[in-house]
Formats: sequence, C-alpha cells, structure tokens
Amino acid sequence: MLCPLCIGGAIVLMDRFTMEGILATIQKEQVTYLSAVPRLFMGMLFHDKIKEYNLSSLRFGIAGGSPMPPELFAEFEKHLGIQVLEGYGLTETSPCCIFTMPDKVQKPGSIGTVLPGVEAKVLDNAGCEVAAGVVGELTVRGNVVMQGYYKDEAATSEVIRNGWLHTGDLAYMDEEGYVFLVGIKKRMIITSGFNVYPKEVELILDMHPGVVASKVIGEKDLMRGEIIKAIIVKKSGDETDKKEIMQYCRLYLSVYKVPRDVVFVATLDEGGEL
Repeated sequence: MLCPLCIGGAIVLMDRFTMEGILATIQKEQVTYLSAVPRLFMGMLFHDKIKEYNLSSLRFGIAGGSPMPPELFAEFEKHLGIQVLEGYGLTETSPCCIFTMPDKVQKPGSIGTVLPGVEAKVLDNAGCEVAAGVVGELTVRGNVVMQGYYKDEAATSEVIRNGWLHTGDLAYMDEEGYVFLVGIKKRMIITSGFNVYPKEVELILDMHPGVVASKVIGEKDLMRGEIIKAIIVKKSGDETDKKEIMQYCRLYLSVYKVPRDVVFVATLDEGGEL
C-alpha cells in the first residue's frame, strides 16, 4: 500500500471480500496491479466466470504470505495475461526484503533477490555461512530490519545477532543470489498467509474434556499453501466427533487457526487413523 502513495498513485480499498467483487472492481477502477496472498490469485485463475470480466488494465501481480506453486506462474501469464511476482519478508523487515525483480530472469520456485539496501546470507547451525546450493537458516540485514521488539531486549537479541536478523526460515541461495525457501526452522504453519503456531492450537485441543493428547501439523493445500490438521487421541469410550472438535476450537481460536481436518488415532506415535 505504501508504494502507490510514494509515487502519487491511487489505492482501491474494498469493504468486503468476494471474488466477483474483486474482479468487478479491477474492471471498473482500471486497477494496474494487485498484491495478495497466493490463494486469491489461484481463486482468480480457477474462477468459472473470469472471462466475463475485462482485466486488461492489470500489468502484474505481487504474491506473498505463503509460497506459490511454481507450476502456476505460466498459467497466470497464459490465462490472465499478467506476470505474478513473488515477494518475501517478515513483520521485522518492514515487511519486504527479497523480491522477484521484473527486469531480471525469473527462476521458478525462487522468491527472488534482495532489495537495494539489503544483504542476505544462509547460515548453518554453527552460525557459519554455507556455500551456494546448501540449505541453512536465512538471515538478512539492512535498512528494512527493525530496531527491535518494543521493551523486550531478550527477544530482540534472540533474533538479531551481530546485526543480522535470523528469520527462522530454511533456504538456499544459488550462485546468482536467487533465494529458494525450503522450509521453516521454527515450528509454524502458514495458512492463507497467516502464521499459526501448532502449540497454541494444541493447548486448546488438550483442554477439551474428551482429548487425551493432540498434535497439530500443516498439510499441503493448493489454495491455502497449508491447512491445519489435528491428530487427536480421545479418552476411552468418548464419542466426540470431528464436527464437535472444530466447533470447540472456534470458541477459543481465530477462524484461520481452527483445524480444517481432524483425525482420531490410538496413539500419537502410531498415527494410524481410527
């Protein structure tokens, strides 16, 4: 939202999210670029009435929040006539630090190269920089990195060491400086662009009177990147079903943190569905 303001451009805001509303707004307001999570772009691509709208004003799209399936980039150019560029960042990096530059070679699966004023390197567990192509923790430094967490020096020193922000993301960098994400060092699920820590959901599940133990994992999903899946061991004889578990979670959790799939097992170690 800051970019168009910096150049005197206009921002189109919507009161309500619907796919038809977005498409109609792009057509009416002659929107030139769209910044959104991958789920929205995929919703556009697969919408059965997409051809009813004139989207010729769109020049490109920016996707972020969760990974975009690499095979879909060519589909956007083919069916929507636009190039979708991926960006990467954290709240701690104001929020973008790596981006797929439109004037550079596009590499499927890469989140791009660092922005001007930013440096990035990949470190092993000992804190040493690894060679190109080797996976480690992605770290960044530069003018986009925060000064620190408000009144929390301990948390700040944990993530910013020797001036480098430790992102918690696992990645590798090729010889040309393109960054490829491969996973998350911290235990976290990214669903529709939202970060969910499994422990938070597990604490709620374990409070349910019919639950003995629970484990929350992320399961790959085309539209959302990942969905939250709950694996639960019930008390003997308990008749709690999946619907009840989901309703229970809605009482205590934000909608995006509620499990979309629930599996009951004999033990968490076995993992076999009952």
